[in-house]
Amino acid sequence: MARIRELNKWANANTCIPIDILRIFLGGFLLLKGVSFIVDKKYLHEILNTVGSFGSEMLLIHYVAMAHMAGGVMIIIGFLTRWSIWVQLPILFGAFMINFIGEFNPSDFVQSMLAFATSVFFIFFGSGKHSVDYYLKMQE
Repeated sequence: MARIRELNKWANANTCIPIDILRIFLGGFLLLKGVSFIVDKKYLHEILNTVGSFGSEMLLIHYVAMAHMAGGVMIIIGFLTRWSIWVQLPILFGAFMINFIGEFNPSDFVQSMLAFATSVFFIFFGSGKHSVDYYLKMQE
């Protein structure tokens, strides 16, 4: 825990606007993926057919869509960023692994790999100075 506090102090001291913009882009990407997951039913059936028959498809659809949409908004504004990303990690890892189960789609592979790597970065880095988390911490 002490190591994480040291990393957080370093991140707050060395933060810059491009890192905050990257966090906002990650949140926006996840938000748009959540919306497209609900809207594009053909793509959704394509994904579920590659996985095979999965008993609780509706639970999976609702979990992924709501986690991406709610988590995306929270990441954009920088509120509970690390917790939001922890919720996203199993989904992003699953999106990464789906490429190896069925037909390999290079664009989906690159998107999931970049989103996963960026999410892991923000677990260690935190939300930065231009966020609700930082604002609330300064109010204490």
